[in-house]
Amino acid sequence: MSDPLYQAEILALARQGRAIGRLEEPTVSARIDNPICGDRVTVDLRIEDGRIVAVGAKVQGCALCQAATAIIAGEAVGAPVATLEHAGAAVAAYLAGQVAEDGLPWAQLGSFAPVRGARPRHDCVLLPFKAASKALSQREAVSS
Repeated sequence: MSDPLYQAEILALARQGRAIGRLEEPTVSARIDNPICGDRVTVDLRIEDGRIVAVGAKVQGCALCQAATAIIAGEAVGAPVATLEHAGAAVAAYLAGQVAEDGLPWAQLGSFAPVRGARPRHDCVLLPFKAASKALSQREAVSS
């Protein structure tokens, strides 16, 4: 591809994102659709003792959406729930130019540097994080 957004690292992550499957028995699950571009992401999380022990997903979206899902699946397992919540806010701030790359909780999120200048594509990266956040909010609603 000649599009500067789709560099080799993003494409490699996207391949990983396409290979992620759904979890059979998630603790929480949520789907988010982007009606503007048609992307759709479902994120499944299995949570035990405040930590994410498994991530599943189904991505029907562009390479940026798939790549972000792959990063979540690769980095969130074993992490406290709060780390995933923080990662979504951090990548949004990073894309908006409010946080430097060294302020990201997961180094691979720096792969989205080319997207920073492409404001309309920020939602593609953020969609899986929004799905994860929605899933986590369901958990909080059940435990309240």
